[in-house]
Amino acid sequence: MKIVLAPNAFKGSLSAKDAAHVMAEAILVVDSDIEVREVPFSDGGDGLLEVLTDILGGEKVAVEVLGPLGKRIVSELCYVRDKSIAAIEMARASGLALLSESERDPTRTTTYGTGELIKKGVDLGAKRIIIGIGGSATNDGGIGMAAALGVRFLDSRGKEIYPCGGNLIKIRDIDIRGLYKKIKDVEIEVVCDVDNPLLGENGAARVYGPQKGATPEQVEELEQGLANLARVIKEKLGIDVTTIPGGGAAGGLGAGLFAFLGAKLKKGIDVMKSLTGLEYEINGADLVLTGEGKLDDQIFFGKGPFGVADTAKKFGVPCIAVAGSVDITPDRLQEIGIIACLSICPGPVDLKKAMENARSYLKSTVKQIIMIWKSALNKV
Repeated sequence: MKIVLAPNAFKGSLSAKDAAHVMAEAILVVDSDIEVREVPFSDGGDGLLEVLTDILGGEKVAVEVLGPLGKRIVSELCYVRDKSIAAIEMARASGLALLSESERDPTRTTTYGTGELIKKGVDLGAKRIIIGIGGSATNDGGIGMAAALGVRFLDSRGKEIYPCGGNLIKIRDIDIRGLYKKIKDVEIEVVCDVDNPLLGENGAARVYGPQKGATPEQVEELEQGLANLARVIKEKLGIDVTTIPGGGAAGGLGAGLFAFLGAKLKKGIDVMKSLTGLEYEINGADLVLTGEGKLDDQIFFGKGPFGVADTAKKFGVPCIAVAGSVDITPDRLQEIGIIACLSICPGPVDLKKAMENARSYLKSTVKQIIMIWKSALNKV
């Protein structure tokens, strides 16, 4: 029997790589003869850097950057010298996990540090930069990232504004003459974990603003600010960022990377399937296990388990998902090829306890799945 393990990160608890290891340990306790293939996955969110570092064989490089609230922090990127590739996880510079709950305010946060990571990748010699943009604390439309690379955003008096979400509404002009010249020779590939547009009910502000600490009033302020940015980009650069799938990812960073750097936005699941050889591993397998910290309707916007299940379905391989929290009906999951989904929590537990015990909870749940699976096979 061959089982493929392709989990996403369990945010705040286990990296994708750690989750795959725990699953493998659980399976081999039940039956050491099972062939287990670990394919830790990332859709562009948390854990991308570890996954890409393993896959590409790169080295991590420490970089001092501006954090989401303007304080200097030490971040890192992955650089693959022999392939001239840099891999960046924007959450390492501009992520929600870098802030305490009381600090979360997307009207104040900036993606400036992400721009500094991009510049460092270029200076190292990268000709291709892969950027994962999940897990952001920001809603600045990517103006912070662009400002770090020399783009100036001006108000009605021609004064340069500080690049954060709350100042989007003030933008009246964009000066791209100072854009870092070396960036023009670099192919930039954006790994998105969602395909939300920039504006509207499914856009950056209204869907994700509250998760980043925005009040209802701030959500509308950010929506108007992003709409203003889109208008100025259309007027000054001739680019319409309102229709781009994934433009709303990371608080509009997807749209900003497209407009200012000519980046290509790709579904994280498609990029990762190509890099990990997921299809090769799943073809001919008997079972696929996937999962992440929380499974809900966001899976349909292109989350990692969606791509794993879709691939399993393509090859007629049953797929089972596990998660810390499950907020979606089995019928909805079966639409995409997940035949069953189990919460790893043994009962009602608070979030802190669930995260602290994620490793043991995951191992216990996977053991039960394999025991049930083997029992069912023996009766066929």
